[in-house]
Amino acid sequence: MFQTHVPSFPPAQQAQIIRAHQRDLIHVSSLREQTDNILRSWFGTRWLTRFDKEVELCVRLVYEALTTGRVIQTLGEEYTNTWVHPKWARSPRIRAALILLPIIPPYILTRLGPSLYARCPRSKGIANAAVNALEVAGEVNLALFYISGVYYRLVRRLLGVPHISATPIDPNTRPPSYSLLGILILVRIGYRLLNYFRARSPPPALSIVDEKSPSADNSDEAQLDGRPVSTLLNYDPEADLASSDEKGDLTILDLETVPGSVRASRTCTLCLEERTATCVTECGHLFDWNCIYSWGREKAECPLCRQSLNLTKLLPIYNL
Repeated sequence: MFQTHVPSFPPAQQAQIIRAHQRDLIHVSSLREQTDNILRSWFGTRWLTRFDKEVELCVRLVYEALTTGRVIQTLGEEYTNTWVHPKWARSPRIRAALILLPIIPPYILTRLGPSLYARCPRSKGIANAAVNALEVAGEVNLALFYISGVYYRLVRRLLGVPHISATPIDPNTRPPSYSLLGILILVRIGYRLLNYFRARSPPPALSIVDEKSPSADNSDEAQLDGRPVSTLLNYDPEADLASSDEKGDLTILDLETVPGSVRASRTCTLCLEERTATCVTECGHLFDWNCIYSWGREKAECPLCRQSLNLTKLLPIYNL
């Protein structure tokens, strides 16, 4: 009887895994851009801005379902001639975990997080701690990948799902090493943890100076933004920010005396809330500064008229 020889494939190299991941990001970004253009032409910019998280969720789920879900290579894996080891790829549970775990938890935290914070204020600190822990875990996994060469994503490391390659290893060629990048990432993580523990440690006791003492009236006292440092010790920035929206030093407009119908026209078309830092684009449309700046970093065009948008030419308007 003839014995069938089952070929063994070498593990994918670091460069192959990195290129595959980059190609997948490019294809997902292209698919997202085309989907945005279609939905914008159908439902408008407001609808797309309101449901941008859901659109991103659907695009990523469709891409992963049509590739990993069907036990075929992604476009990035096909480009680098790599794929998931068949031992794990045949398991429906493993495939579902590879698709859902990197996508669903971030969506829940970004979309449902604000509503949960409003109902239970204590959950905000827990959720922020969970997000920070996931970010640190992802960076640690990336550093370990650069050092060891396997498991580019944290989910694959947790599930133990490696990549294999159909390209034979050339014994005469030394593959590139990314160990230095992994060490630098670990150093950065250690520095961030050190700053975190320093911030959590109690500050040193400050000696309280009497306002009537001669040292309080010293004209040589250090100043910050034109204010003496002693006046900033009990400064509440949130109270100042809340009052600046209604009665700021940079505007003569008292919004408390403006009728409600007029204030309704001051709504930003991106966030659908009242503008607090109005700015105008070159095409003459008014937006909230944070909204249009965030929009312009992603897409350099006006969300209303589609004209080119230059963030360096945004003009602030204080009385409108």
